[in-house]
Amino acid sequence: MVVGAALMLAPGWAGRRWIGEQAGHPAVKVITRALGVRDLALGLGAVIAIDRGAPARGWFEAAALCDGVDLVATLAVGDAIPDRARKAVGAIAAGSALACAALARTVDEPPLPGVQAAEAELTGHHQPAAVY
Repeated sequence: MVVGAALMLAPGWAGRRWIGEQAGHPAVKVITRALGVRDLALGLGAVIAIDRGAPARGWFEAAALCDGVDLVATLAVGDAIPDRARKAVGAIAAGSALACAALARTVDEPPLPGVQAAEAELTGHHQPAAVY
């Protein structure tokens, strides 16, 4: 949420830490703010869901996906952005994607016995076979 707020409120400053001097361009600030509000909204959604006792897994899954895409996009541009920033942001994005993916698997209670959703197998929330 802190990174999202920084990108949203100070897109030139925060964006320069990610992509370099191009972040100061007004059109780039638009995209930077949009990414910032995305991260802020995902974090707030997870916090609010947990606070209310509502399912939060989807928020963490979405955050893991977004951070994974941030990682791939950052690495894909190669030396178009500063090497130090690419490595730092890559490490942060990878760490956040892994942490969010891990939290997604543990944050909510598993589904009720006998209830199976197709995604349950993929996310590890499947129920073991009934023992008779």
